[in-house]
Amino acid sequence: MLTHVHPKLPMRGRAATVAFYVDKLGFHLFGNTDFEGYLMLEKDNRQIHFFEFKTLDPEDNYGQIYLRTDDIERLYQSCSDQNVSIHPNGKLQVKPWGQKEFSLLDPDNNLLTFGQSAS
Repeated sequence: MLTHVHPKLPMRGRAATVAFYVDKLGFHLFGNTDFEGYLMLEKDNRQIHFFEFKTLDPEDNYGQIYLRTDDIERLYQSCSDQNVSIHPNGKLQVKPWGQKEFSLLDPDNNLLTFGQSAS
């Protein structure tokens, strides 16, 4: 049966994706790091994969993932410490559906929403 899910998001360029996810969000390279056109990153045993899409127009990109955390306050502070821009509509707040969430956009306009139960 199913054991893991690894979302795949588009990226225009490997260098910008690595700089954002590794340097700003604390991910690290996973697997074969020299595979052309594909990138695997991992943090806390959770992977995000990226496929190269050189002609991607970020304004037309609707890639998005939801990542659950068990320490959203610390994660939010870490993003702030690394000068990661929080989405203008994604400030840390408790949502009506009972999740404490915040959101940000990566260099290719993929929306990352982080959430934790508010209770």
